[in-house]
Amino acid sequence: MKHPLIPKIPFGIYVLMVSGFFASASQIGQITIVGKQVWDMTGNELDLGLIGIAEFLPVALLAPITGSIADRFDRRRVLAIALSGEVVVSILLFSYIRTDPTSLKPIFALILLFSVFRSFAMPANRALPIDLAPSGTVERVVALKAVSFMGGTVAGPIIFSFLFVADIALPYLVAAIGLSTGIALLSLVPKPPVTQYKPTGTKQVVKDAFEGLRFIRRTPILFGAISLDLFAVLFGGVIALLPAIAEERLGVGAVGLGWLRASVGIGAGITMLSLSFRPLKRNVGKRLIHMVGVFGLATIALAMTQSFVVALILIFIAAAADAVSMFIRASLVPLATPEQMRGRVLAVESVFIGASNELGAAESGVAAALLGLVGAILFGGAGTLLVVILWWRLFPALRSVDRFEDVRAPQYNE
Repeated sequence: MKHPLIPKIPFGIYVLMVSGFFASASQIGQITIVGKQVWDMTGNELDLGLIGIAEFLPVALLAPITGSIADRFDRRRVLAIALSGEVVVSILLFSYIRTDPTSLKPIFALILLFSVFRSFAMPANRALPIDLAPSGTVERVVALKAVSFMGGTVAGPIIFSFLFVADIALPYLVAAIGLSTGIALLSLVPKPPVTQYKPTGTKQVVKDAFEGLRFIRRTPILFGAISLDLFAVLFGGVIALLPAIAEERLGVGAVGLGWLRASVGIGAGITMLSLSFRPLKRNVGKRLIHMVGVFGLATIALAMTQSFVVALILIFIAAAADAVSMFIRASLVPLATPEQMRGRVLAVESVFIGASNELGAAESGVAAALLGLVGAILFGGAGTLLVVILWWRLFPALRSVDRFEDVRAPQYNE
């Protein structure tokens, strides 16, 4: 008996993954060092939360525009231009940090500007792998994309923490070099074989800006999957507090912080690597919700430990669970969205993801200021578990999804 041929993943997708690795290593490594720098300057958890707000606001405010641009123009060029802007900001951060600064205002302003460029990069970056993926390869491509991103989240914080010990300004210069490498690799990625959406008239452009949000709201599976990530990680996201956890709870410095942040990528990366070989096929809706529950439990346990090793293990477990849920969501959302609308829908999803990560950072900072560090982490983990219980009851359509192909969207007539 002949086994069916497994479709090959094109070379251009592998190049895109390597480009994504350099970009994510630079972005995650840099923001980890920004958090360390801010903590060293003020020792205030609330300032760590303000970094999250600076990262989130541009993504939220510009989402209608960035999604429309990702649908109207070549997504490779949109991504390259956005990354070029990030390079400029990294160089400006390098120049400012070299002056041995005492004010946080320029740092927050530059992070805000960095996030403006990131908001344009996100929908194009999310859509490109799906655009390039031949039929039958979507699950593997999504897993590989996640592996490249998580590889960056492992390498970036570790490398940048050692650079920070050597010279506090050096990580920002290396970030600019890494982002430039990612841009150069994009030139080798072929143009995706998708139809670009061309709206006619100003009114149509304005209408398109909100069409992605309306489409998500009308599609229970999309709405449930995306909002689950928003509220669960909004409560459970403690990454922003890692500089405080490292110093106050675990008694480690910059290098220890780098390993804590890298353990997120290690847990997620190993999980995604295994999913790239053996992707999930059945009961994907139930597994999505279950994994968010595991994430919440690991967060609660993290609040209780003062052991560096145990903290590493718990962050690893939380990241692995989050990686499974991210894999499921990253497969469901593009498949349930018609290709000519992916930019707009993924831009809205980027707001939800940004809200869960960056607003989660703000929530953690405020909660830590009010409840203390341990209280804030416990509150976040308990909130995540409450979200899991509510979403299990509120979104039966999401819970009932069995296979990814069950949600593939037909062409959408606008």
